[in-house]
Amino acid sequence: MTNINTRKSVMTLFSSPTCAMSHCARFVLHEKGVVADIEYYDPTDPPEDLLELNPNGTSPTLIERDLVLYDSRIIMEYLDERFPHPPLHQMDPVSRANARMLIKRIDQDWYQLLDEILFSGEKKSARAKKMLRESILSAAPIFAARPYFMSDEFSLIDCVIAPLLWRLPSIGIDVATPNEVITNYAQRIFNRAAFKRSLSEAEKEMIEPLK
Repeated sequence: MTNINTRKSVMTLFSSPTCAMSHCARFVLHEKGVVADIEYYDPTDPPEDLLELNPNGTSPTLIERDLVLYDSRIIMEYLDERFPHPPLHQMDPVSRANARMLIKRIDQDWYQLLDEILFSGEKKSARAKKMLRESILSAAPIFAARPYFMSDEFSLIDCVIAPLLWRLPSIGIDVATPNEVITNYAQRIFNRAAFKRSLSEAEKEMIEPLK
């Protein structure tokens, strides 16, 4: 087992290989080009050295020296501030606040439904699947308006959305539209080198997305 003091001397991201929230944090890590250890583990059986630092064993957990973070969105914000280039938030406070509110809305409207699909019974899952598909399709004009989600520049918002879109085919959700605006947006993000590097082996084996 890795000595806990050695573990704390190197930035380490403990990550489930299939959790979308963990995928978001990995995506930011690779966009920033941060040198860090990514340790994949089964969240139902967390490693002892993780439990010593985060007794809940939740994924993702970021360890850097005496810092322990175990919320995906806080980890993403920390990485963006700790490694400011390239910036994934706009520099002015109003734009940053609006982006944070939008991410909160995506979590409430889309990620909550994804959790219901993955972890609820068949009836509730089917309802959540229908709602998630309709909600994403209703956002097609937003996907079409700019190269990135509500922005001309790639941002943390795209790091939040991409892992969710990647998983849609594997849960049986088709968000194709006649003008392919969502598909085109998704492929633009999926083709980024950092996104490709962010994929775990389990995620690579998911159904080829949005083709």
